[in-house]
Amino acid sequence: MPVYVCGPTASGKSALAIELAKQLHGEVVNGDAYQVYQGLETLTAAPSAEELSEVPHHLFSVLSPSENFDAMRYLELAKPVIEEIESRGKTAVIVGGSGMYLKFLTHGPSPVPAGDDSLRAALEQRSQESLVEEFQKLDPEGAAITNLKNPRYVIRALEICLLSGRPMSSIKNEWAEKCAEKEKDLKGIVLQWEPEALRRRIAKRTKLMLENGAIEEVRSHPELSATCEKAIGVPQIRSYLNGEIDLTTCEEKIFFATCQYAKRQRTWFKKEQWLSPRPMDAKRDIKSLVSSQCSDWDLNNPI
Repeated sequence: MPVYVCGPTASGKSALAIELAKQLHGEVVNGDAYQVYQGLETLTAAPSAEELSEVPHHLFSVLSPSENFDAMRYLELAKPVIEEIESRGKTAVIVGGSGMYLKFLTHGPSPVPAGDDSLRAALEQRSQESLVEEFQKLDPEGAAITNLKNPRYVIRALEICLLSGRPMSSIKNEWAEKCAEKEKDLKGIVLQWEPEALRRRIAKRTKLMLENGAIEEVRSHPELSATCEKAIGVPQIRSYLNGEIDLTTCEEKIFFATCQYAKRQRTWFKKEQWLSPRPMDAKRDIKSLVSSQCSDWDLNNPI
């Protein structure tokens, strides 16, 4: 059974995952959407060469930056890697902050159908009154707990009902039950820092990233996949390289974008009740924290 180390960016996940892998005789598996890419290791804060040498690592720097990547592709790559690790009697330590990617791995893809552009366009042409009326007819339980004054919520709910042929509430209730059952066997922690302390860590990382090669990484990849283009740092550094902003502004923009992302990550992981929160600060001893966590999981000396 794998264990998970989650948390916002710059929270110290990599160091803790390595120590956890050492104590469990395990191997680290990437759970980050961007650290899978080759040639962007500084930009994405991928593990250093020294860190990679401490314990076996998997799914880091394995894709070309020209390739797109999503949660389903991640699931397809990660599952066989984890199975292979476990077949050797080892523990897979999954580390990352990409909530949706990790959710696909822990719970599987949601059964809720993806949006349909043509259907949504047709629904957007209708009056709010007619949309609400149809929603209430198709899914009275779902309508009772939905903000019917919000067109976006109503249209998405109707999309789900019409595309699946089932009430949205029924699909979500079944999914919630399945997730609750799966979570009984999941083991994971989420690292938590005080917001201001995390902001200081992000500021330090941003500065070091720009000093240690992130600009050169972006410069050397003029054409990136749509996925890579979304990585924090890429658009800001491109603006700097194009002479649109100076380096100080570039650093500030990356810092603020990263802080916003960290806030979204905290919100996401707060909803994952199966994760055990672990408060962090600069004085926290990683080895003792990991030892304590292994005892809580009853995973000390697995082999």
